[in-house]
Amino acid sequence: MTDQTREAVQAYHRARFDGDVTAAASRLADTFSFESPLMRSGDVRGHLDGLAAFVAVVTGVELISELYGDSEATLVYDVHTATPVGAQRTAEHFRLRDGKIEAITLIFDATRWHPVLAAAPVRLPGSAETTS
Repeated sequence: MTDQTREAVQAYHRARFDGDVTAAASRLADTFSFESPLMRSGDVRGHLDGLAAFVAVVTGVELISELYGDSEATLVYDVHTATPVGAQRTAEHFRLRDGKIEAITLIFDATRWHPVLAAAPVRLPGSAETTS
């Protein structure tokens, strides 16, 4: 089962940062939920609607650690961006059922993102209100 978890999470991670919404969505369960310091979503579409805007500012991803269990995984990585934020250290926890990702919790310090999002002309779907 750990191999199935690894394959699903790695495929999702690659697809997401490649901006391939279809491939990323294929790895998510119908009962999917997502939570981060900046947004929450209770479904696949709400989660992936903002993907293109996010990937547009990503200049690279540096994987630091991968941990896999039978029905969960955790990735730790730096996301390099073309924003004043620069590099963002991130931990991402995945819960899986039957080989599909049913929940993702993204953990990072969102402080530097608040002014960036406040200045953005369009707010990402599902994003929380920001304060400076």
